[in-house]
Amino acid sequence: MGAWMKNINRLKFTSFFSALVLGALFLISNSVFAELNFSGKTIKWVVPFSPGGGADVLARFYAPLLSQELPGKPNVEVLNMPGAGSTKGANWFSSQAPIDGSVIFSTSGSTQFPFLLDDPRVKYDYKDWEVVLASSTGGVAYLPKELGERWNKDPKSVLDTDFIFASQGATRLDLIPLLAWDMLGMDVEPIFGVKGRADGRLMFERGYVNIDYQTSSSFLSKVKPLVDKGEAVPIMTWGVLDKLGSIVRDPNFPDIPTFREVYSEINGKEPSGDGWNAWKAFFIAGFSAQKMVVMNKNTSPEIIDAFSEAFKKIIDQENFIEISENYLGVYHQSTGVDARRFKEIATQVDPIAIAWIKDWLKLSYDVEL
Repeated sequence: MGAWMKNINRLKFTSFFSALVLGALFLISNSVFAELNFSGKTIKWVVPFSPGGGADVLARFYAPLLSQELPGKPNVEVLNMPGAGSTKGANWFSSQAPIDGSVIFSTSGSTQFPFLLDDPRVKYDYKDWEVVLASSTGGVAYLPKELGERWNKDPKSVLDTDFIFASQGATRLDLIPLLAWDMLGMDVEPIFGVKGRADGRLMFERGYVNIDYQTSSSFLSKVKPLVDKGEAVPIMTWGVLDKLGSIVRDPNFPDIPTFREVYSEINGKEPSGDGWNAWKAFFIAGFSAQKMVVMNKNTSPEIIDAFSEAFKKIIDQENFIEISENYLGVYHQSTGVDARRFKEIATQVDPIAIAWIKDWLKLSYDVEL
């Protein structure tokens, strides 16, 4: 037999053997996936904030839908674990949560920012987590009726007001409004230590503070009724990024100006400089993938894939926007490769911006990291 014939036979055998191996792996993989069944079990969805905030609203919206799409239709129970602006819950999840798929965890910008800023209280690392859902969002700042009406006539007329703001902490997602208001020349005194944005909203409703903001999901479900009753007046959003990387109006709130627009109106020029660059960098990190649902990376790949696929089925439903917009707003929801890309954006910020923010935190609030 010629050498060329031997090579052909060898190639045929190799191809045949490879096909057998791949086929076997495919059958094993599908067999494992087919056997995955959460029937009769309870999935605990840990939210590291008080009930009523944006992360809590997102979890409670998705929980019953996730239950229907996971194999075996398990019960999905939302558990709130507030404390230290989400660090308490994140540290617990990172060190103690089981890796059998029975616990999933919600992050937010208030989880991301302390991680990015090397907060010494952080004992978690995003590299240890697999993201199964990433949700973009926006944010809306608002005032009580009288102040809001004056603001809408002329923002400059209320800049000298002594504002009081209930904050989770300067290194949390509240960094975005605190820096924005500082750049506008507003005198805002934060009360640090509230457990979640929902607690801040309640303090606003009870008259203890006179300025607040909420992420879009919480604003739509909890603050809009106050606006409809005339008890709250929205004054600005943080905006969204367009395809060119510019901040434009949030399509969910097209009638409310962005912080960039308000800055331009008050100062007669577009925002620029190191402060603006730092604000924008952290805005992108905090809101493009503002809320993520994660699992420990040591969880079985089949289980992680099952959760990703379940979320994909939910957001691919024809009526998803219709059923979600009053809770989440119309923002991008992603799974799989897209979600992992959003996670990278949310956890990687220019070191120059980080250094500037650390200096600003030290100067403004005596926070040293």
